Amino acid sequence: MSSGNGKKKLVVVRVRGRVAPREVNKTLELLNIKKKFRATLVDNCPSYLGMLNHVRNYIAWGEISKENLVTLLRKRGRLIGDKPLTDKYLERNTDFSSVEELAEKIYNCECSLKDVKGLKKFFRLRPPKKGFKGSIKKSVENRGILGYHGEKINELIARMI
Repeated sequence: MSSGNGKKKLVVVRVRGRVAPREVNKTLELLNIKKKFRATLVDNCPSYLGMLNHVRNYIAWGEISKENLVTLLRKRGRLIGDKPLTDKYLERNTDFSSVEELAEKIYNCECSLKDVKGLKKFFRLRPPKKGFKGSIKKSVENRGILGYHGEKINELIARMI
């Protein structure tokens, strides 16, 4: 992985269902978000941005804040067998001493979710509290949910955790 050179992690959330063209479903599978209300973290690099642009009519994405990343890992991070991610597990099985340390490294693009053995590469989220603040069939520019949110994705993520 690259070191923290100003790059930010992007959080990607699938907000529309499973009926989609084959190419779109394949891209969503490659992003590890096969079902609605699943989220994953990706690097802000051209190859991922191309994938996100290809499936922009099914997802919402933006830069995740460090606080939301810690909360996401603590509350929604799951190990194989649907066990929660804990500090104890990280101390025993990885080089990280806490969830906060893992979140810091992920946030600074020094490691990724796949660097933690047994951690699922996606997060299952709930539908947002008080619903979506727009249509799930329209882009952000048209007062919808789909597409690039920038820093405002953190409000949506916080309501879904």
